[in-house]
Amino acid sequence: MTATAPLPHTPPAVNSKQQFIDVWTRENATTRRVLAAFADGLGEFTPNERCKTAREVAYIFVRSQTRTAAALNNQWQWPPSPFPPVPESYADVLAAFDQTTEAVKSALANAPESRMAETVTFLTGPKQFGQIPVSQLVWFMLLDAVHHRGQLTVYLRAAGAKVPSIYGPTADEPWT
Repeated sequence: MTATAPLPHTPPAVNSKQQFIDVWTRENATTRRVLAAFADGLGEFTPNERCKTAREVAYIFVRSQTRTAAALNNQWQWPPSPFPPVPESYADVLAAFDQTTEAVKSALANAPESRMAETVTFLTGPKQFGQIPVSQLVWFMLLDAVHHRGQLTVYLRAAGAKVPSIYGPTADEPWT
């Protein structure tokens, strides 16, 4: 019996780390575009007094990426160390986002695939903590970032700013 070559359209097998890298890279670039849409003086916008400012929401990405890099670098700790306060300027938040993006890229480049299966302490339910794989943690962080990115697109629309394309056209970036 002879082996046959895979069909030309069959995608190559991808390990869990590479799959995360591929999705994180695309989603991070999209998030950066949304964050850049606030750079023209909209950092203090908030839809109402009960909501965080755009600057405060944007800092959530910095915190998330800091923790993602820590998990990948085997420097995770729970409970986490307190973060410094949110920077006073939106430009400083954007700079911190770019720095933590580089930290995640470096961590992804240096972490062995086996790190994805190692476990860390994290939330496992309401007020519950337990051991979860690093892969589950980094995906949680990425999905939480996507959630907050959606929150910021609502802020942009409410502020009358242009909403960049995320997964498809927007009223401000049509594809036609």
